[in-house]
Amino acid sequence: MEITILPFVLLGAAVLLLIIFFHYVPILLWISAKVSGVNISLIQLFLMRIRNVPPYIITRAMIEAHKAGIKTLTRDELEAHYLAGGHVEKVVHALVSASKANIDLPFQMATAIDLAGRDVFQAVQMSVNPKVIDTPPVTAVAKDGIQLIAKARVTVRASIKQLVGGAGEETVLARVGEGIVSSIGSSENHKTVLENPDSISKLVLRKGLDAGTAFEILSIDIADIDIGKNIGAFLQMDQAQADKNIAQAKAEERRAMAVAIEQEMKAKAQEARAKVIEAEAEVPRAMADAFRSGNLGIMDYYKMKNIEADTNMRDAISKPSAASSQPLKG
Repeated sequence: MEITILPFVLLGAAVLLLIIFFHYVPILLWISAKVSGVNISLIQLFLMRIRNVPPYIITRAMIEAHKAGIKTLTRDELEAHYLAGGHVEKVVHALVSASKANIDLPFQMATAIDLAGRDVFQAVQMSVNPKVIDTPPVTAVAKDGIQLIAKARVTVRASIKQLVGGAGEETVLARVGEGIVSSIGSSENHKTVLENPDSISKLVLRKGLDAGTAFEILSIDIADIDIGKNIGAFLQMDQAQADKNIAQAKAEERRAMAVAIEQEMKAKAQEARAKVIEAEAEVPRAMADAFRSGNLGIMDYYKMKNIEADTNMRDAISKPSAASSQPLKG
């Protein structure tokens, strides 16, 4: 039983050893590189496995660069870029595309762009074939108070030298929106903007909005302009309502002050009447004291009463009676 199993065990061990050998020594990949004209040894392919660098990625990148006429790439540079966390395939694709499009793109710059987190191959494609970016609706108000809603199409081309450290599409869109708002806001009326929308594009382009960005703005086209609300009328209505509220508040303040003064005058009048009543109440006492002290006689008292009666009669005669105030009939 052991004799029959032993050949199968030996065969399995041999197959396993062959798999391990071809894994660490990719002979077929070495033959493919030699046939393609790439000079790389089996020892280097074996050492790539030891360094945890996929030999297939490095070898295929070297073959692609060699076939495209890029002779300056070395195995050490590609391995270093892979170990740094870069995308070797994208970098080589970008170098080949840049070479075919006569764009100056050194390997160091391509790797720097890739390690900065940007797609270097897409950047080269955008440099050859510009990209059109649609801005979101931009709302602005002209000097006559009419609101305008504009949409623009911005044609940009990637600037290879500005990709590292340059601002992205969001910054370009924000600057274009700011330029549109400034252009519409400086217009005397909305009709001028509707008649000449290209004036917005010219004004925005003159501001150099692509400075410090990873793109070069080729053109800005106003795709659509819609009329919004009459902001000036709303502001005037709000101002009129605010003035009305202020006037009402001031009128209420004056009314409250008048009421307070009236109440104060009434209080003073009541106080004066109270003092008169109090003084009148003292008159009988004073007369009684005068009688007791002999300063006032009975004849003096009658004279005072006669004078008082005469005064009341004169007052009654001087006032028109209710019967005389009525118009005569017939």
